[in-house]
Amino acid sequence: MHLHARRRPATRAAVAAVGLVVALAGSSCSNDDTSSADRSRTTTTTVAPGPAASTVAQLLALGRPVVLAHAGGENASPHSTPYAYERAVAAGVDMLDFDVQLSKDGVLVVQHDETVDRTTDGTGKVADMTYAELSKLDNAYWFTDTCTCTGKPEADYTLRGMRTGAKAPPKGNTRDDFIIARFEDIAAKYPGYPLNIEVKGKYPDNVPAAKELARVLKKLGREDAAVVTAFDDQLAEAFHQEAPSVAITPGLSATTQYVLNGVKPADGRTILQIPPDYETTHVLTPELVAKAHADGLQLWIWPNEDKWENVAGYTQLLDMGVDGLNAARPEQAVEALKAWKPKQ
Repeated sequence: MHLHARRRPATRAAVAAVGLVVALAGSSCSNDDTSSADRSRTTTTTVAPGPAASTVAQLLALGRPVVLAHAGGENASPHSTPYAYERAVAAGVDMLDFDVQLSKDGVLVVQHDETVDRTTDGTGKVADMTYAELSKLDNAYWFTDTCTCTGKPEADYTLRGMRTGAKAPPKGNTRDDFIIARFEDIAAKYPGYPLNIEVKGKYPDNVPAAKELARVLKKLGREDAAVVTAFDDQLAEAFHQEAPSVAITPGLSATTQYVLNGVKPADGRTILQIPPDYETTHVLTPELVAKAHADGLQLWIWPNEDKWENVAGYTQLLDMGVDGLNAARPEQAVEALKAWKPKQ
């Protein structure tokens, strides 16, 4: 699960109770705007060779830690854009990471926040906008090299305007690489890549999104390539009812029960996604690593502070024995993994 208290306000956040704070990992349109959205399914950039594993089983059998591209690599590229996923693939990641929710007209889009305000030139809730409306927005509008944020000099927003045509995109890219993308389009573009997916929202309101995700994964033949989760345990389990063969990560309550009380997740839930620490509480401890491995569980870590999002930080996490890095800077995470030598 990747419900992150990341680096900036209004990003992924989860708080577990019981004295320990822990955030968990955890249809076609018919007008001119939509035809542009349809074109977002492809770009002119050559896709790098596929990863070392194409299914979750193969991924877990690699015998080494894996690198995920959190939201495509949100510190290195605009959050969840086709451009970000393209760059993450070029960096050599093992797995792509997504947040998904439904537009007003039932399109499953890759978008973390409930609103479009933080990353785009628009305002409003995703659920209140059709995909034709969402696809018009500039999803790189507030991205800079240091943050996705307001208040910076205009020159810092180097990718702003590429979606709208006000500025030429980098060579090999198109304006559609800076769109709010449909999940199906990104997943179909990278058929060899395992997919780590969080269904946003709560049960029962967001069950339709879980059902749509199950439908899309089946349509694409990617049920063996996905790990799915949700903050809300009931929502995660609702997805499991729709697609029982797809791996899922336990939700907030079940993961907290394991971290706090040692209660093992239900059968088949072998991947835990957690932060290294939260505020003054150390979550990723040697004791937790040892227990999780003894229990046959994998620990995929999403760093929730900038201090981890560099080669040195990723290396430190690898030295702690983690099994996966859900990195906001994928290129640096891959570099760290390539140079890392397990301690004997």
